[in-house]
Amino acid sequence: MNDTITVRGFVATDIKSSTTPGGVATASFRMGSTGRRFDRTANAWVDINTNWFTVQGYRQLAGNMGCSIKKGQPVIVVGRLKIRSWESDGRVHHAVDIDAESVGHDLTWGSANFTRNAGHNQANSREAAFPERSDGGPGVDDPYRDLPAGGDEDGGDDPEDEPEFDEETGELKETAA
Repeated sequence: MNDTITVRGFVATDIKSSTTPGGVATASFRMGSTGRRFDRTANAWVDINTNWFTVQGYRQLAGNMGCSIKKGQPVIVVGRLKIRSWESDGRVHHAVDIDAESVGHDLTWGSANFTRNAGHNQANSREAAFPERSDGGPGVDDPYRDLPAGGDEDGGDDPEDEPEFDEETGELKETAA
């Protein structure tokens, strides 16, 4: 099975980081996604079953997961669904994995501050995420298609263009226009 899915849930375990024998960084965690419904008799929202997934990230995503995601946090994961089955002691077991393409905090429940990776080539990551169309134009869903390769309107990643945050509250500082 090679279906792309998006799942909202919570991080149920600490991040486990490792490296493959070929030197590729990996990180994984268990994720629970609990459904909810409104119980009219109790006049309250109640939890229903929880689906469990092992989320696996590779390369740069693995490093970012390791330093950004913590046990108990609400997350949104986009990736390829993989269902594995095996037999042991006469019983059939199943595991559901997600090979993550994107992992982020679910901002419905709180706020987060984004920090771009130093040295990360934005143009190359854009090309990988939004391949060109057959006519050579930018990918249809490329949100950066009108920006120069540097990342902003004037073609550079100017640190002064970055918003300033209040260190104590994490909120944006107001700037004079």
